[in-house]
Amino acid sequence: MIRLLLINGPNMNMLGIRQPEIYGYDSLDDIEAIASARAKSLGAQLECFQSNSEGAIITRLHEAYGKVDGILINPAAFTHYSYAIADAIAAVGIPTVEVHMSDINSRENFRKISVTAPQCIAQISGKGKESYSVGVEKIVEYITKEK
Repeated sequence: MIRLLLINGPNMNMLGIRQPEIYGYDSLDDIEAIASARAKSLGAQLECFQSNSEGAIITRLHEAYGKVDGILINPAAFTHYSYAIADAIAAVGIPTVEVHMSDINSRENFRKISVTAPQCIAQISGKGKESYSVGVEKIVEYITKEK
């Protein structure tokens, strides 16, 4: 079975409350359930993790080494400036897909820059909660082709 890890960054625990006009009314639990169901339908198992702390995200990436086949990550605000998370993604060498609910390219200028995306095999954004399902599909397809 394909083992996947989903990492959500800062403020994602506030989904459903935080700016629903951008992120919708689904909670993080709802989003994780959608992603988990999609993974299961593709023969994969999805473990979920969320932290508001950059260090905790880096530690979780390190802990994934040798234990998961692929990673989905929504670094949230860390997307735009965390070279440390980008380095951690590169260090573990696990195929990673970056996901965002909003279209980061049509928002504020600072959001158009992702320092983490160059370390990922793909970036999915602007599809709302479906960004996660598309991300799961993309990573499972990539892993399946690699095996």
